[in-house]
Amino acid sequence: MSERVVVDPITRIEGHLRIEAQMDGQKIGQAYSSGTMVRGIETILKGRDPRDAWAYAQRICGVCTLVHGMASIRSVEDALNYEIPTNAQLIRNLMIGAQYIHDHVMHFYHLHALDWVDIVSALNADPKATSELAQSLGNWPKSSPGYFSDTKKKLKNFVEAGQLGIFAKAYWGHPAYKLPPEANLMATAHYLEALAWQRDVAKLHTIFGGKNPHPNFLVGGVASPIDLNSDSAINSKKLSQVQDVITMMRTFVDQVYVPDTLAIASFYKDSGWFSRGEGLGNFMCYGDLPSTGMNDPSSFFFPSGVILNRDLSTVHDVDVHDQAQIQEFVAHSWYDYSEGKDAGLHPYDGETTLNYTGPQPPYKQLDVEESYSWMKAPRWKDQSVEVGPLSRVLMLYAKGHEPTKELATYALQKLDAPIEALFSTLGRTAARTLETKLLADQMQGWFDDLIANIKAGDTKTFNEKLWEPSSWPSKCQGAGYMEAPRGALGHWIVIEDGKIANYQAIVPSTWNAGPRDPKGVPGAYEAALEDNHELHDAQQPIEILRTIHSFDPCIACAVHLSDEEGEELIKVQVTGGDGSSCSI
Repeated sequence: MSERVVVDPITRIEGHLRIEAQMDGQKIGQAYSSGTMVRGIETILKGRDPRDAWAYAQRICGVCTLVHGMASIRSVEDALNYEIPTNAQLIRNLMIGAQYIHDHVMHFYHLHALDWVDIVSALNADPKATSELAQSLGNWPKSSPGYFSDTKKKLKNFVEAGQLGIFAKAYWGHPAYKLPPEANLMATAHYLEALAWQRDVAKLHTIFGGKNPHPNFLVGGVASPIDLNSDSAINSKKLSQVQDVITMMRTFVDQVYVPDTLAIASFYKDSGWFSRGEGLGNFMCYGDLPSTGMNDPSSFFFPSGVILNRDLSTVHDVDVHDQAQIQEFVAHSWYDYSEGKDAGLHPYDGETTLNYTGPQPPYKQLDVEESYSWMKAPRWKDQSVEVGPLSRVLMLYAKGHEPTKELATYALQKLDAPIEALFSTLGRTAARTLETKLLADQMQGWFDDLIANIKAGDTKTFNEKLWEPSSWPSKCQGAGYMEAPRGALGHWIVIEDGKIANYQAIVPSTWNAGPRDPKGVPGAYEAALEDNHELHDAQQPIEILRTIHSFDPCIACAVHLSDEEGEELIKVQVTGGDGSSCSI
């Protein structure tokens, strides 16, 4: 029997993910993605007030702290046909855009870069040569020989103390690393700078949402009144702070993030990473960031649609309400459906019935012929699709968005690569950077529009219509959808007599990380790993990490379920490899 390589847990992600790769010699034959903990938020929400749903749904994740709240609010507004003021839409766009930029920069430097950057190699770098490299790439002021010399000393102290800390347990020295020492030192310095940068970027959420993580929201608008004469509302000082944050974002993206991505990609373009790791060739976007409202998809910054088989000449329409388009399957998931394991259910009719039938830990490998994941397998018209930055950039490109076409052309020319290079592990990473640049520039436009409205006397941020349940229909349903940083996110709600009767969420990493469906078709992670992957060393499978991290996994989870009164419904016992256990 061929070897089964198991990577569990996948680190530098949010949540709990196990990857198993069935090897065919040194090549991955089949890959299997398993979410190893259960979320259960849908069960918690049943019977609650729809206006409160966002506060619970937002806790699906500790990283995507804004997007689940936003999708939840939109689902209620959709169900009640509830429009929001223009200022509220602009503020929401600014908060979503800030989430993207913060998230993508953090992913690149703190979650994904270590797959490409050999930190220990940086100890051999010449600070003067590093400075010359950095200055050849951009105008970032922190690029002097002395600055990089100080960074090298900090890193040397880590290593000599035997405490690599955040840089521990990696595959340093692996032959798959291709950057010269100077590029490694430059990237290490920017890694450390990004840690400080993110603190300031988060201020935009605290200004408009009161706090970060988990900023406050409101069905019908935003929880941030505008009153230039009030210390407790959005005033001139806070608006000035927002402008400062936007400027800081754009500067770092333009002078550090974009140049670093192009530089790192240039050292790996001859290593095959622009020709492996695509997999499906199908890409989907729900669309998002409207200039008018969610009822006008033509105003979306990110257009909606589906691209099949890499065909950029044809974009298929997406309808999140159409029960024939979007369905979730559980043939290989630890859930049951009343209609049977092979049934597909639209989220309006979705069921969350847990049934763990897998091996008891510790176990060597999954039984992939049966159920093997706590994630379901969502499909669009029975097609397995990829969602995320690559899907959005391809959709913008296919729809003729000129700034996207210009930026993609610039990047590909710098790398001497064809458009097909985007269909890859490294292309997915580059697309995330291109998207960040597009959004950083767009942020200024939204902010300028908000300022113009305020100067014209429009300060409204909330629509009080339909706030009281007595005005609601006895039964209604709605879908709140958006493009989260990791891809298409949807929350579907069914409201009966003013309470939540059913609630289902399909998160981006369910689309990407889900298991096989009843027909045996793999999800995006699985297909990507089956696309031209060879492992140099099965004990150090850096190739698996590169491709999985290129999706930026967010396997949000929760193991404690409660009813409306807060009483415990289920207790999950977690057993460690040493035989110890704890009940959560």
